[in-house]
Amino acid sequence: MAVSAPVGIDELLERVRAGYTRVDAQEAYTAASAGALLVDIRYQALRERDGLIPGALVVERNELEWRLDPTGSHRAAEATSHDLRVVVICNEGYASSLAAASLHALGLHRATDLTGGFQAWRAAGLPVVGGAAAQQTPSQP
Repeated sequence: MAVSAPVGIDELLERVRAGYTRVDAQEAYTAASAGALLVDIRYQALRERDGLIPGALVVERNELEWRLDPTGSHRAAEATSHDLRVVVICNEGYASSLAAASLHALGLHRATDLTGGFQAWRAAGLPVVGGAAAQQTPSQP
């Protein structure tokens, strides 16, 4: 087996992103409204700090392939088909690109990720519930 030359993370991201079309926050919202599965892979501290996207399936990154493989014994109830439209969301849109490529390798050919991640979703003013910031009350002068 031939050994490939090492690549840096920027080149790897460029290569995997060339294999599918990424979506922006509004496109992800529209896709979810049309039945796509939003999958939040952010770690717990970020979800607690920033909140959740209503309706998104929370799956830790290290469990993603097991939970979304429609043929797997540990699949989530939502993992119904290889034709499922999946939008993976991390915090800023980097880890989600690698995760989407991994889902493509499993045959989930409609998997993509959210450019800019959760932060882009929130910046677009799309729905978010909970989070430490939402629980804080403004200070009185």
